[in-house]
Amino acid sequence: MIEITAAHWVYLVGIVAILATMLARKNIIVPAVFFTMLTALVYTGSLPSGIAAIFNASLVAAKELFNIFLIIALVTGMLGALQALGSDKRMVAPFRPVMRNAHLSFWTLVIATYSISLFFWPTPAVPLIGAVLIPVAIRSGLRPLAVGFTIAVAGQGMALSSDFIIRVAPGISAKAAGVDPDIVANRALALSLITGGVALAIGYVLELRRMRPGSPELLADWENQIENFDDNVAVDSPTTGHGAALRRDEMAEHFMTRDGDAVVEPESRDFHTPDGVSPRVSKLFAILVPLAYLALIGYLVFSLKNAGSEDSLKGGDAAALVGGIAALTIFLASFAESRKNFLERSAEHVTDGLVFAFRAMGVVLPIAGFFFIGNGDFSGTILGVAANADGSPAGPSLLFDAVLSAQAHIPENGFISALGILAIGIVAGLDGSGFSGLPLTGSLAGSLGPVVGVSPETLAAVGQMGNIWSGGGTFVAWSSLIAVAGFARVNVLELARMCFLPVMTGLIISTVLAVAIFG
Repeated sequence: MIEITAAHWVYLVGIVAILATMLARKNIIVPAVFFTMLTALVYTGSLPSGIAAIFNASLVAAKELFNIFLIIALVTGMLGALQALGSDKRMVAPFRPVMRNAHLSFWTLVIATYSISLFFWPTPAVPLIGAVLIPVAIRSGLRPLAVGFTIAVAGQGMALSSDFIIRVAPGISAKAAGVDPDIVANRALALSLITGGVALAIGYVLELRRMRPGSPELLADWENQIENFDDNVAVDSPTTGHGAALRRDEMAEHFMTRDGDAVVEPESRDFHTPDGVSPRVSKLFAILVPLAYLALIGYLVFSLKNAGSEDSLKGGDAAALVGGIAALTIFLASFAESRKNFLERSAEHVTDGLVFAFRAMGVVLPIAGFFFIGNGDFSGTILGVAANADGSPAGPSLLFDAVLSAQAHIPENGFISALGILAIGIVAGLDGSGFSGLPLTGSLAGSLGPVVGVSPETLAAVGQMGNIWSGGGTFVAWSSLIAVAGFARVNVLELARMCFLPVMTGLIISTVLAVAIFG
């Protein structure tokens, strides 16, 4: 029997306080930091340890999330370098026939993100979409916040929650439940499509009145973050633009005349090449960058077919390749822009990308730090608990302990049990990792299924939905949702709020249907 201590209760109160603050549309840094200190103080009984935990929690979060920050920085710097050449507008031009307006852009982003994420996971998919399709969607009239919502639901949600191709998640769930992984995978696919379909439909309907006529000015202002277009709707919190690496004359050109709410700019100016840059060079980079990422997709397909061999990608290799291509593009584009100032311009673009990443996403670190206290893999470092003799973490698993204690109070009813496992999966995902809670929900599915008359495979798939839709990056702001918000250039907390209601509605509907259909 797991003993629930005072530290567990303080931590749980902290979670409730943070969620309540978030739903009230207020910033959650202060409650996150306060409950980080209070939890550490109660657990260790030492005021110095409680104060030190504030720093340690953010440091641990920074170590775990820096790879996401770096990819955001490099791709943002790459877009700044392409903008200086005028290649950004040329690069997105071929997609205009398909993404002619905000409605088509919304569903094109869904299809593209889901397809890439299903095969390669969202980690490499988000930068690819961010570099090529997000600018087109913005130009077509889709708000940046809606762009982030679409990518998060299709990639971090629908594709990752089923993990139907790579099948890591169904494998973990099935092993913990002691059932056939193929059945879990099939049911998880069905539930992911139901959840995603409901969430996307709700998001699309809510976004209809905010969709704007397409205009080059929308893209220009998104790139520069100069102003918000519609004062009558909820705006996307602007972060920052491209600082020193942005040409001042380019910024001046983006202030155009207006006709009501629509921004007017002659179509012929879409491909205006900055002074001193050859149109041929601008066209060359507009072609090379998409080709480079298409080649990367081809390599990912090759690697997938050769899984387990020396030629296959491992771990974060795909994300590293995305970042590496972005860095090389920055250097080559800076050289093409100005051989004389090549070194300085390259540094400016990289610096601007880093500044953007940390100014936009740095707020997440203390929040993630609080939730990492609940994870036994990180809590020891934050609380100052020495590791075991074999080097394994010795810190408390406050979140998982609380979840395990709650399972005894789930009534023996099929629908209630399924919703209970869904809730446990969602709570387990609050640490920002969509996979860490899968053994827990899988084992609960295996033990509860025969008792409540629902197949363990169905309950395992339901728990998988809760874990990954939550921690995988749809409404937990300190997860990989950071990357989506970074590329869409929106406030990550605003994006999490936008995703919350549609996704929760989809999860509840899919869970009820799972019990009714699969039993």
